[in-house]
Amino acid sequence: MGLNLVVSGKDNIDLNKSYIIMANHQSLFDVFIIPCSIPKPFVGIEASYHFRFPFWGWLIKKWGNIPIERKNREKAIESIKKAEKVLNQGLSIAIMPEGHRTITGEIGSFKKGGFYLAKNTKADILPLGISKSLYLYKNKNSWVIKPKKVMINIGMPLTYDSYKDFTIDQLKEEIKQRIVTLSNMN
Repeated sequence: MGLNLVVSGKDNIDLNKSYIIMANHQSLFDVFIIPCSIPKPFVGIEASYHFRFPFWGWLIKKWGNIPIERKNREKAIESIKKAEKVLNQGLSIAIMPEGHRTITGEIGSFKKGGFYLAKNTKADILPLGISKSLYLYKNKNSWVIKPKKVMINIGMPLTYDSYKDFTIDQLKEEIKQRIVTLSNMN
C-alpha cells in the first residue's frame, strides 16, 4: 500500500504471554497495520456484519476472529465468553474498544466488553496507539491511498495485578488514557 509503518515498543511484548491487545481505531487499514506490528499470533473480536463482506468475511473467519453483535447484549456476552476460552488456551485477542473508526481523529468512548474480558481472564492488557492512519486517502470520498508514515506505539502492558482492584470504568479510563498518550507520540 506504500505505507511506511514505524513501530516502537516491540520490546514491551513478552512473546511467551498472551494479551488482550487494545488499540484506537483511525482507519479501515488498522486491521492490516496491527498484525504487521505485533510479532505474535492473535485473533480479533470484530463486528458481526464484517463476516458477511465478500472475501473479507471468509478471511477473518479463517483467521479465527470472533464476531460480536454490538447491539445485542446477550449475543455480545456470548462472544466475550468465546474470547475467554481463546485467551485461556494461550492465544492473544485484539480489540478496538471504540467499536468504530473515528471520523474526527479524536478517540471516542470505549465499550466495556473487552474490560470484562480482561477481568474475567486476569489477562494483561497491551495498549497500542495508532497515529497518522486516519488520512491515508487522497480525500474522504476516495479509495486512492496516498503513501505516508503511520506510527504504532506499543505501550507497557497493564498487568492483572496492577488493575485487579479497579472497577470496569476505572480500568476503561486507565487504558483509554494510555492509548491517547501512545497515539499522540509522534
